[in-house]
Amino acid sequence: MTNLLGPEPTLLPEDHPDIAARTALDAGDSLRDVAARIPAASYAWGRLATEALEAGDAVSGYAFARTGYHRGLDALRRAGWRGAGPVPVTHVPNQGFLISLLALGAAAATIGETDEAQRCRSFALDCDPAAPEVLAEVSETLRLAPPSSS
Repeated sequence: MTNLLGPEPTLLPEDHPDIAARTALDAGDSLRDVAARIPAASYAWGRLATEALEAGDAVSGYAFARTGYHRGLDALRRAGWRGAGPVPVTHVPNQGFLISLLALGAAAATIGETDEAQRCRSFALDCDPAAPEVLAEVSETLRLAPPSSS
């Protein structure tokens, strides 16, 4: 059956590297070790980004977030995503990409990249309007600020 409202949701595979990264983190491995050992895991990069932002290191946060974002885009494309359509936050393998996207927006805002911050905000809400609230449990940094009135 064809979805008349738009593209079908994109779900990253259950064996996506983010799952291995989460397992390693749950076992006590450090974020840096996990990112180095599983570089395709957006989840590790996104978490590194949020930690850096919370520590006041916007430049490192931006770099970590951009890495996770691009790794996630690559994975979404391999999963059939064509640049539009839902990326549900409730599907655990999708969360690393969404964390990285939201962290990229937060980092961009922090370093004064207002246009990029707004693009990330819009993209995250297009992927899944619930993403910022669901992922805020990872970091308050991921909660979207209201759009600027400029």
